[in-house]
Amino acid sequence: MRLRLLLVLLLSAAGGLLPLSAQESGSIALTVYNEGTALIRDQRALKLEAGVNTVDFQDVAATIDPTSVTFRSLSDPAGTVALEQNYIYDLVDAEALLSRYLDETINVTTADGTVYSGELLSGRRGDAILRTTDGEIVVLRLYDARDIRFPALPEGLITRPTLQWLLQSAAAGDQQVEITYLAGGMNWTADYNLLLNDAETALDLRGWVTLNNQSGRAFQDARLKLVAGELSRIEPQPAMMESRVMAMDMMEEQASQVEQRELFEYQLYQVARPVTIKDNETKQIEFVSGDEIAATTFFVFDASPRPGGYFSPIDYRDGWTSDSGDVLTFLLFNTGDESGLRADLPAGRIRVYQQDIDGAGLLIGENRIDHTPQGEDLRIQLGKAFDLVGERKQTSFETVSRTVVRETFEIALRNRKDSETVEIRVPERLYRWSDWEISESSAPFEKLDAATIEFRVSVPPGGEETLTYTVQYTFPRTR
Repeated sequence: MRLRLLLVLLLSAAGGLLPLSAQESGSIALTVYNEGTALIRDQRALKLEAGVNTVDFQDVAATIDPTSVTFRSLSDPAGTVALEQNYIYDLVDAEALLSRYLDETINVTTADGTVYSGELLSGRRGDAILRTTDGEIVVLRLYDARDIRFPALPEGLITRPTLQWLLQSAAAGDQQVEITYLAGGMNWTADYNLLLNDAETALDLRGWVTLNNQSGRAFQDARLKLVAGELSRIEPQPAMMESRVMAMDMMEEQASQVEQRELFEYQLYQVARPVTIKDNETKQIEFVSGDEIAATTFFVFDASPRPGGYFSPIDYRDGWTSDSGDVLTFLLFNTGDESGLRADLPAGRIRVYQQDIDGAGLLIGENRIDHTPQGEDLRIQLGKAFDLVGERKQTSFETVSRTVVRETFEIALRNRKDSETVEIRVPERLYRWSDWEISESSAPFEKLDAATIEFRVSVPPGGEETLTYTVQYTFPRTR
């Protein structure tokens, strides 16, 4: 609290803090990418003299990338030329003021009311070192200072980040100009809320844009666009200004006010109405919705090894230990016409709810999804099934010859539900070598890819089903 009070007193004591001349933004267009970058297009009115003009643009984002700035005159593009551009970010703060007042006289009032006056020798690392008029050296902890007074604001210090232009104008008069630049500290993500029906056959979906602004400036009545996709960007340098504490302002708006369209290889979402985004604010806008979207849930017991690929034959005995594992619950639906959603879903966080008997929606799972285009299946892991248990073990391993091995697995599936028969999917990865054959199996299976098969086993309530299969591998003779 004392440090915050100190900074306020520093600014008020400096006196004469007249802001540099700045033009009010007439029109703001804001395009935010979900990679932490924003493109800002800012139109303003200027009054120029014929010849060379020095113009200050205040209220730019504190996280601006100065190398990305472009300037153009909308009124006289041929007769108005930018000769120079400077980005001024030496802002007023305690450290900046102290560094500018070395060898100057300042007054410091401590918490107990004692006033010290003297020549400032150092103002670093939270200390102020003064030489008083009688030659005494005094070291003061700035944390304990109640008030610091300076003669005036040093030249070159400003209160807000500023772009300064040297403009050549062919004629005097009012002009409309536009600056465009990239800035960091802005990001958006997608958040989805799904309500699954009791029969677990359909769901209602609401998708929200969650926009986070820590750019160092507010945007009043901006035309907002959001781009979903992964752009190739050079890694930005760390921001010059520290972020402040984020204030949450959750604004719920209507989904019909967001338009979706394609932009190059990305998806673009445009808010139809002007949006005001405060600095250090998180804002939410609904952008996609759907009701009665066809969906299904299913269970998976997956305890087989996860190799990175076939690099060399594995002919030694392994996998013989008993593996008891969790049975996972998944939700599956399609984003296209098949389900009734017909929407692209940008990457984000997805929460799934289901109503209890009293009508209250309870969270049953949460996960993240990647960018999912329209027409694709979306598979979401919800959690672990409480009443289902799986156990997998290797029951035999046999070296048939120098190039052939054979092994058998037994998978026990138990259903502890009271009245519901469930189907459990059991993927098995055949990890030893690419030349394999299932010689025996107690249940049918489907080949998913070159290294994976999947069984689907129905287990009655209170019952247990045991699945067994034998796989034979043939290795190359020249290994």
